[in-house]
Amino acid sequence: MLRMRVAIAGGHGKIALLLARLLADRGDAALGLIRNREHAEDVRAAGAEPVLCDLEADDDVAAAVAGSDAVVFAAGAGPGSGAERKWTVDYGGAAKLVEACRAAGIERYVMVSSIGADPDAPGDDVFAAYLRAKGRADAELAASGLAYTIVRPGPLTDDPPTGGVTLGPDVPRAPITRADTAALVAACLASPASAGRTFVAVNGDTPIEQALTLLR
Repeated sequence: MLRMRVAIAGGHGKIALLLARLLADRGDAALGLIRNREHAEDVRAAGAEPVLCDLEADDDVAAAVAGSDAVVFAAGAGPGSGAERKWTVDYGGAAKLVEACRAAGIERYVMVSSIGADPDAPGDDVFAAYLRAKGRADAELAASGLAYTIVRPGPLTDDPPTGGVTLGPDVPRAPITRADTAALVAACLASPASAGRTFVAVNGDTPIEQALTLLR
């Protein structure tokens, strides 16, 4: 397999760090985009190269991802943030990364979205704003012309990986480990056939690579 260079937005997040280690272990190169330089050592320890880039504030995101073969959006405003930051990070950051890919000539984009993501999700609370922000980001990525894969994991847990998932466009809500989500993203990056797909991912009984094959 050819060595791939992958830029991961949200490079200090739990899924991103797990993904960086998986990529490093299989011989790929990972860049971890971080806005806090104090996180650089954690990113290096996971096997990735830290790159300072604030998706909310920086205009030249293309420079941060230049030379990459693919990008992964694994950033998020976090559970303690308000509705405004759902739009500036979960939507705005993802949209800015789409533009960066166009400017840098990067075709492959894997989005870590959320089960229930919907630009028209009802409700006035912060979680509803989050689902609308993720849904709009997904829709714009799908319409971007890039070779996208949109992964919509169920509620995330820090349990050990199981290696088994259930994937599909309309899968009942169930949890999935962050480790299995990272492994699924890594598998998508290695599978050109997963481009153009949007699907929900929860833990299940089917090995990850086989589950991806069944989506085709």
